[in-house]
Amino acid sequence: MFHLRSGRAGKVARKSKAADGAPERVVEVVPMRRSHLKSVIAIERRIFPSPWSLGLYLSEITQPATRAYYVACVGPQVVGYAGMMVVVGEAHVTNIGVAPEWQRHGVARRLLLQLAREARQRSAQHLTLEVRVSNVGAQALYHEFGFVPAGVRKNYYSEVHEDALVMWAHDIHTDDYRLRLEGIEARLRPLGPPHGAGQAPAAPEK
Repeated sequence: MFHLRSGRAGKVARKSKAADGAPERVVEVVPMRRSHLKSVIAIERRIFPSPWSLGLYLSEITQPATRAYYVACVGPQVVGYAGMMVVVGEAHVTNIGVAPEWQRHGVARRLLLQLAREARQRSAQHLTLEVRVSNVGAQALYHEFGFVPAGVRKNYYSEVHEDALVMWAHDIHTDDYRLRLEGIEARLRPLGPPHGAGQAPAAPEK
């Protein structure tokens, strides 16, 4: 089962400066490596009721011909991750996950931007994913990338007894879609601070 938890292997980075004048921080989106997996699994266990295992991630990142996985880092800290499978002109987003304290800061948007560009470079024409029907926040993000609803998979998220909305972005190989991605990157906001003590974390970006 796929959980929904930026194109060469590269990075989408944005700098920000804290209100107190602290040094600028950079969000880097880089290929997922074995050294990242301990942090990825730690986030996975915090945000998903049925987290992927270490073995499953190892299997995924050792299939570069059909898989692409990335992590978003602030300095040495992994704050999010995402992956996809690409076969016969179609790319399927398998997961997107962001640490609760870093959600609603554009981390998922940066990760999805990298995946979309990677899919284009791998000659995919269409991009698809599943998302919980109740997760309207994530759906709004996907609409920004051109995804539209195409159907419902009943009880797809069986651990929470919830259906999945299947969404597709078509014709991602076109110049129009390239311009869409450029527009999304141009609108990226500086990364804010993580949610501090006493602040309730946002719902998982999934």
